[in-house]
Amino acid sequence: MPAGAERFENTPPNSNEPEVFLTEDPGTEQFMQKARKPIEIKISTVVAISAILHETDPAALDQALLAMTGGVSDFFEDEFAVIDVAALDASPGKIDWAALVVLFKRYRLNAVAVRNAPEPLHAEIAAQGLSIDGGAPRPAAEAVPAVEAPAPQPVAVAAAAATPSPPAATTMIIDTPVRAGQRIYARGADLVIMAAVNNGAEIIADGSIHVYAPLRGRALAGASGNTNARIFAASLEAELVSIAGVYRTFENGHPAELAQQQVQVRLSGDRIDVLAINGKA
Repeated sequence: MPAGAERFENTPPNSNEPEVFLTEDPGTEQFMQKARKPIEIKISTVVAISAILHETDPAALDQALLAMTGGVSDFFEDEFAVIDVAALDASPGKIDWAALVVLFKRYRLNAVAVRNAPEPLHAEIAAQGLSIDGGAPRPAAEAVPAVEAPAPQPVAVAAAAATPSPPAATTMIIDTPVRAGQRIYARGADLVIMAAVNNGAEIIADGSIHVYAPLRGRALAGASGNTNARIFAASLEAELVSIAGVYRTFENGHPAELAQQQVQVRLSGDRIDVLAINGKA
């Protein structure tokens, strides 16, 4: 037996198996520290709120956010926000990016990027530490010479060619309760939860959300913009629900007529409707 070593307790003294020794080699820890990477880079999905601007006046935006949140200090909970300026006809120097970042921070939104910004704005956006999220530029349309269409010829009617059906939407299924502080995101999928969603939890899906237990906390369906997504719950006790970015809070309580009933939440224009499952549309 090597000096300073101990026989592993599960190895019989007279066993024919190779002996295993536990040593206290001071070089082992140093080797493990050298083998450990100082940093690892992995792909990660981060959920962010899209803030679509129709005005750039900080005062007007402040009033709009105040009306949206109803003065509730934790309406947003330090979420990341992407500022979308596609609806603006902005030119360099017209947007006070620093004021926007401070305003968003006041409402517990962390601005991290700007979407659909024209290239002349990129430098001033980057100067505020914001990323550019614009996607690939669209190629310029090429002029195509007009071609006289030939006279239609009678043809035999043939059976329409079968087109491949779109792939079935995937579903994420959660069997355990979702506790306070947990966030679940079903990217590109519906979300099915078989247990309770507790206060302080957040569940998000690009598709619809089904909760076969009491739904508390926050539920956001259609996160990628699907206005047809819905939220179904055995009992609705949520702090906030959202469909395709349209929010509704319940600081004044939930509809009394829906207490202890199975409900659905759907988007009707710019309004969130909460209906009993067996209720009429």
